Amino acid sequence: MTSANSQSMKPATVAKKLGIYLPATPQEFQDSTISREEFAELQANPPEWLAELRRNGPHPRPVVAQKLNVSISGLARGGVEEALTTAEITALLQAPPQWLVTERATHAAVRAEAQRVKEEAAKKQAKKDRAQVQ
Repeated sequence: MTSANSQSMKPATVAKKLGIYLPATPQEFQDSTISREEFAELQANPPEWLAELRRNGPHPRPVVAQKLNVSISGLARGGVEEALTTAEITALLQAPPQWLVTERATHAAVRAEAQRVKEEAAKKQAKKDRAQVQ
């Protein structure tokens, strides 16, 4: 990697870091490389097109999954392959289809299990630490 490459990012990388759907961005954004300084400026003072994308979408799948409180895999199982707008996400939340209800329950169960495992590991580590001190 050259130092020039380490100081700039591809539009797809920037879109991912900004949480926006790349095909919905202006063509000039899609065709350019963005320096770290330009990226920081986009974060600090987003132009109107960026603020509008963040507000109304279309949103990329990770953002849609987060807003619907499901996993990205859950979106795929539910048949959601395209980016969704804020209005479409709101409509799904107001009248959730069966797949969304199921996926939200599954996602909650997975998160609860992950938390239980984390707490169990912390307890074992604390017990091990106490045994080493004695």
